[in-house]
Amino acid sequence: MQPIIIVLIILVVLVFIALIKTIQVIPQASAAIVERFGRYTRTLNAGLNIVVPFIDTIRNRVDLREQVVPFPPQPVITQDNLVVNIDTVIYYQVTDARAATYEVASYIQAIEQLTVTTLRNIIGGMDLERTLTSREEINAALRGVLDEATGRWGIRVNRVELKAIEPPTSIQDSMEKQMRADRDKRAAILTAEGVRQSEILTAEGEKQAAILRAEGEARSAALRAEGEAQAIRTVFESIHAGDPDQKLLSYQYLQMLPKIAEGDANKLWIVPSEIGDALKGLGGALGNFGPPSPTGGGDGGAPKTNTRKAPTYREQPPLE
Repeated sequence: MQPIIIVLIILVVLVFIALIKTIQVIPQASAAIVERFGRYTRTLNAGLNIVVPFIDTIRNRVDLREQVVPFPPQPVITQDNLVVNIDTVIYYQVTDARAATYEVASYIQAIEQLTVTTLRNIIGGMDLERTLTSREEINAALRGVLDEATGRWGIRVNRVELKAIEPPTSIQDSMEKQMRADRDKRAAILTAEGVRQSEILTAEGEKQAAILRAEGEARSAALRAEGEAQAIRTVFESIHAGDPDQKLLSYQYLQMLPKIAEGDANKLWIVPSEIGDALKGLGGALGNFGPPSPTGGGDGGAPKTNTRKAPTYREQPPLE
């Protein structure tokens, strides 16, 4: 009985293993290559698949999703004989699992070597300055070459990116100095523009202040002149309304004399002729208010009449 039980156990295990090998579950976005006696038979797609156990074998499982492969820095010589290190990143996707399995031994290594070769060909025709400023051009050229070469491998290159382009250390120092000089130049230009704008605004402010000040002074002078004119008109009207005589006017002229003499710089006085007339009138007025004449009678001190004779002129005979 025991040998029969052992045989049954062995048969059950073999059946279980056969079932496991018969049922193949392929994940989404994946594919499997099936070989029968070492020859390609078919490609298993995602889902549940049935294969013949111990006859069909799974050769390779391929991931159909987009892959990202970074490559180590590669030294490349530019057209002006400068060595630069370039880091690249390749975005690719397997479109044909059979071709990726049988057309190339290792498509990752093949893509890497093809990338390095293509980079050396492209960068070798550019100088350093163009290399540093033409990343899009290099990416487009590299993608075109890789896409054409890897198409027969069942691989599509979606994108190629240059992560870094590192020039020699001496060139980096020179570039840093140049960039620093450019930044200093831009800073000086911005400072000059700021000073210029500040001076313009200050000048505009001073101009507006001067205009407002001048307008205020003009308005003040106009109001002051108007006030003085009004005062003069008022005084003139008051004088005419009071009907002053020569005595009052003479007294006012005498009050103005000290004001004319004010100031240390007044060395020369210009006396108007009206002041002389006023003094005459004032003298006459003071004479009228003086003591009566000794020769006067009872007429209240009338002024004595000047009885000086006018000079006479004798007519000279004509010369013969």
